Amino acid sequence: MLFVCYPKCTTCKKAQKWLEDKKLSFDIRDIKENNPTADELKEWFAKSGLPLKRFFNTSGLLYKSMELKDKLPDMTEEEQIKLLASDGMLVKRPILINGDKVLVGFKEKEWETLL
Repeated sequence: MLFVCYPKCTTCKKAQKWLEDKKLSFDIRDIKENNPTADELKEWFAKSGLPLKRFFNTSGLLYKSMELKDKLPDMTEEEQIKLLASDGMLVKRPILINGDKVLVGFKEKEWETLL
């Protein structure tokens, strides 16, 4: 499994602790140091079954300062993916990739069901 996170994020810390408590093995990737590529994001988006908007960190300062709430509806899927790939702080975290399953954000019940 690949655990994509931002180490300073409290939600990411909770998710990592949850994984460790379950004795699940995973690789950690710091989203700020190693942002997902557009190709990775496309693949994860396709596997997740989620709307692309769920991949945006809507509570983040960068999202708000760029006024993306108003801009996203007018952007194509391709433009949104390129934007996400441009800065890890725009991406919702944590992201857990386990084969064909992709979980975005940490909701314990959802993770329990899918893992």
